[in-house]
Amino acid sequence: MTLAQSIMVKLGSQMSEFHLKDVTTGKLVSFEDFEEKEAMLIMFMCQHCPYVQHIAEEISQIAKDYAKKGVGIVAICSNDIENYPDDSPKNLRDMAEEYDFTFPFLHDDSQEVAADFAAACTPDFFLYDKNRKLVYRGQLDDSRPENGKPVTGKDLREAIEKVLSGRAIPESQKPSSGCSIKWKAGNEPIYSSEK
Repeated sequence: MTLAQSIMVKLGSQMSEFHLKDVTTGKLVSFEDFEEKEAMLIMFMCQHCPYVQHIAEEISQIAKDYAKKGVGIVAICSNDIENYPDDSPKNLRDMAEEYDFTFPFLHDDSQEVAADFAAACTPDFFLYDKNRKLVYRGQLDDSRPENGKPVTGKDLREAIEKVLSGRAIPESQKPSSGCSIKWKAGNEPIYSSEK
């Protein structure tokens, strides 16, 4: 397991487009499906990563808590499933059922969407405002599988609350930590914080 952290893309960056299949329904899901939402949360995650498994219940709860509050939410898995078969669409679907995910769980087979968002780890969170400008990127909270701190979702929840109420989100944000995205050979992008 290779530990990685969020790239911490420049705040104010425009959200990238996506058109990917939902592993639970087989339907194509697009960024355009969420145009009426006040905020948009994109989560890069996978099935096999212990950092994602550690917070999966809280992710599920956050989605339920904000379902009727104007937040569009999708999860995207971009891992190389040839070398990491635990992250195949079938296993992602099983995970979605196990944790009762109420949001689309999308499979990014080409890995182009992960590169467009400058996703680096699982989990990696990107929160956008009504104009789809990046207002938060970083961790769910301070909890990690090895540190014994409770999973609360504090950092991400505070950011969501602020964007929904039109308040500024502090620019001092902590990166997420987790397993590196499992790039296919030759696919690994070279990132800067500017994307």
